[in-house]
Amino acid sequence: VQLQASGGGEVQAGGSLRLSCVASERTFATLRAGWFRQAPGKEREFVAAISWSGVVTHYADSVKGRFTISRDNAMNTVYLQMNSLKPEDTAVYYCSASESSSNYYTRVAMYDYWGQGTLVTVSS
Repeated sequence: VQLQASGGGEVQAGGSLRLSCVASERTFATLRAGWFRQAPGKEREFVAAISWSGVVTHYADSVKGRFTISRDNAMNTVYLQMNSLKPEDTAVYYCSASESSSNYYTRVAMYDYWGQGTLVTVSS
């Protein structure tokens, strides 16, 4: 499965962006999807995950209440709506997909497929 992320850009603090990630195969609809981010000099960290059905979602504490993950399986697409952005949200954002349904959804190693990343810059 190939993933193509888009929607990044530069925004002022308090602003919003919506990231999209389109998958190349219909099997994406059967996979857990996730968003991770990596700031300069830091490790890649979990942001949000969504079950294959879209019913179950998980968020990192740092984005809870500000970010929303969703998916449209008919369009092979997962979204990340980011509101009330802060300078500390600045990072390259990666979409991912996992064949596993384990509880370790925050772990990078649990994801089998990765997009190329899209840069989000939040200025103060």
